[in-house]
Amino acid sequence: MGKTIALATPVFFALIALEFLVGRARGRSNYRLNDALNSLSLGVMSQVVGLFTKLLAVGIYAAVHSVAALWQWPTDQWWTWALAIVVYDFCYYWNHRLGHESAVFWAAHVVHHQSQEYNLSTALRQTSSGALLGWIFYLPMAVAGFPTEVFVVAAVVNLLYQYWIHTEQIGKLGWFDRWFGSPSNHRVHHAVNDRYIDRNYGGITMLWDRLFGTFVDESEKCVYGTRAPLDSWDPLWANLEVYADLAHRSRQAARWRDKVAVWLMPPGWQPATAGGPAWHKPSFDVARVRRFDPPMGRAAQVFALVHFGAVLAGATALLWHADTLALPMLAAAACAILGVLWLIGAVMQGRLTLRNALLAEAAVGAMLVASLAAGLQVG
Repeated sequence: MGKTIALATPVFFALIALEFLVGRARGRSNYRLNDALNSLSLGVMSQVVGLFTKLLAVGIYAAVHSVAALWQWPTDQWWTWALAIVVYDFCYYWNHRLGHESAVFWAAHVVHHQSQEYNLSTALRQTSSGALLGWIFYLPMAVAGFPTEVFVVAAVVNLLYQYWIHTEQIGKLGWFDRWFGSPSNHRVHHAVNDRYIDRNYGGITMLWDRLFGTFVDESEKCVYGTRAPLDSWDPLWANLEVYADLAHRSRQAARWRDKVAVWLMPPGWQPATAGGPAWHKPSFDVARVRRFDPPMGRAAQVFALVHFGAVLAGATALLWHADTLALPMLAAAACAILGVLWLIGAVMQGRLTLRNALLAEAAVGAMLVASLAAGLQVG
């Protein structure tokens, strides 16, 4: 999958540029440099971390398929691949739905919803921890006998399809909106409006939402983000904030069943001893939502852009050559990329001065060179 994403990256950025230009021409562009770079940084982080976690998910799928498959679907028939895409989308619906309705899954999925803008850069804002538990939802495909390569292709198709629906520049599409994932339907999913909360989970099709009562049409202006805003450009904290909160609340719970329930119940759930459940508040005033947008000077903007360009080039090369690198070299390169992404966020937020960021970058570079040298000596 890494090479597929590497090949698709120029297309992703060409479409982002096109969307930006269309928005500017229409006088309603919704791109902010800090928000877009943060979303793109989280996308890069997701792919780099995925080099170590996605093999786990695919490996588990392959293992279950090898011992529990009830049938063997022919890979030389087009309908096998088409059916797998439909079945994958059904499994994805439940993965996505539990990603909103169970706290431990929300802890991973929340990353994708943190942006207060809605554009194609938001589509690339992906979790780095979703693969740790997300594989559970696709085991029925393994038991049903879909070969591992068919499963992987279905996953890639589902992921790539959803890229184009993250935009405000495409309006309603009539009959298409009734049955398929579309920009209108997915805007609803990303909104925090009371009418829209926890709706439209489908990836490629809205059929599952209609069957299970989670579909709603777009009828009022969407306000994006999360009801508990991140208010940070730190990509590491973006992935860890909900896990940290769950761990804290689990430690605070008096009973063991409550310590476990905190992770499994809906986000925001509290045991009765702590005031009772509070995961769906009766109303949410979207007019009170304030955009997180700390000031960023020209030098910080240049630093962020230049460094993100370098990281993007390095990450693309890493994804392309990952299967040929020894583990120490792969880990060192991944850590260096994550370190620079953290620096970009810290500079954009004003947590580090440019001088200190450059000093930290020099330290990261020195550690990378040392790690690579050690890896070559071991090899």
